[in-house]
Amino acid sequence: MVEPGPGHERLGELCRRLTATPAELTADARMRGLVDHILAEARASRPPEELEDSFDEVEELLLAAGHSAGLGSYRTTPGSYERLPGAGHGHPPLYVLACPLGRCARVEAPAADADRPPRCHVFEQPLREITLRP
Repeated sequence: MVEPGPGHERLGELCRRLTATPAELTADARMRGLVDHILAEARASRPPEELEDSFDEVEELLLAAGHSAGLGSYRTTPGSYERLPGAGHGHPPLYVLACPLGRCARVEAPAADADRPPRCHVFEQPLREITLRP
């Protein structure tokens, strides 16, 4: 069984936002530049903890634009709350999907109707499966 590490919370939230609401992060030129910088540095294996100033700037821009959660782990977008992995339909999944490189805290329950796993928009790879129980 593979145990996921804690990962970087704000990198995980950035990845989720790039999947769900990319326009929030690309409409403003300054925001787009910051996001591109974070993605380039993360892809070049720079630890996300070294990018806290850039994450802070993204957070400030999101807050100034009215996104009260910023890059926090809670969301204000209607319908954006997701089930806890293993908490659905009476038959919990045996695995979850997580950051392909284990660098962020993104974890999702697999969608029953998905023909392939969702992609990580930070590292441009499919999310990896982590077995919860054999």
